[in-house]
Amino acid sequence: MEEGSVKATLQFWMPFRYLWIPRAGRARMKYNDLTRNMSQTQPTEFLDLSWEMFGELCRALALRVARDYEPDLIVGIARAGVFPGAVVASVLRKDFYSLTISRREGGELVRDRPAVLSAAPLQCHGKKILLVDEITSSGDTLRMGLAAIRDRNPAEVRTATSFTRHGGYEPDYVALQTDATIIFPWDRKIFEGEDLVVNPRYEGVVEE
Repeated sequence: MEEGSVKATLQFWMPFRYLWIPRAGRARMKYNDLTRNMSQTQPTEFLDLSWEMFGELCRALALRVARDYEPDLIVGIARAGVFPGAVVASVLRKDFYSLTISRREGGELVRDRPAVLSAAPLQCHGKKILLVDEITSSGDTLRMGLAAIRDRNPAEVRTATSFTRHGGYEPDYVALQTDATIIFPWDRKIFEGEDLVVNPRYEGVVEE
């Protein structure tokens, strides 16, 4: 994605919540700073994604798909890929299904590589499919999803993600490319017992 197209697309997404940079004293970067520095984002930086920004990002992703492709149905990779997948399906007015691919079981990391934990929907047979995930870097999860869907003999299948990494796997459609650690709104806080608390992975980075 070229810098100019990134800046144009970012107009869909105001406001950004903030971007934390731990090694710079966790100073907040405002919207203008973020557009200037997006191409220079480092892995130690955090992008705290609000629900509002997430919704606008999904809308922008749906628009990119609509200009170039007309899928018959949308398949979101569970768990997190069902969030953008369902939104894109709603915007495009298409049926939505899920496919579970994960390194985790019961919230615990139990595999070095993702595994396909459910069969691709039978409805994929003979249809044009859009496979959606929230982010891709190595592309392992998307490749497994593509293989599972192709076992259903679809007419065509393309991929879309909310985020990609520089130099990583390139899906057919992407909303934004960044190397920041993204704090997704559904992952920002978790339950510990009966209390909703900041995810331990982001302690000292996000506000209560």
